[in-house]
Amino acid sequence: MKVKINRNAAKALKKMLEQEEAQDKMFRVYVTSVHGDHAHYDLMLDTPTENDEVVKTDKDLDFIIEKNNEFLEDIWIQFFHVPKEEWLITNPAKGAHHHHH
Repeated sequence: MKVKINRNAAKALKKMLEQEEAQDKMFRVYVTSVHGDHAHYDLMLDTPTENDEVVKTDKDLDFIIEKNNEFLEDIWIQFFHVPKEEWLITNPAKGAHHHHH
């Protein structure tokens, strides 16, 4: 299981983790729906369970990932400021489909 994250996304997520409601929580990457060979993804604050794996990134952020979910094996989280503020969560191993926020 791997999670890659761009610098803008790391900065934005770290800022969210500084909020009081985020205390003692991490971000969970999860599948919102599956369409054939690809999935749509989202993020939420959560705590890990025995069905999860905590995945470390090179940006000093840990993510909660559900174990044994093939759609969550190689997630790429990006945040862009231009042309508009937008989150992009993809799994390149599962095709070019992605989820915008």
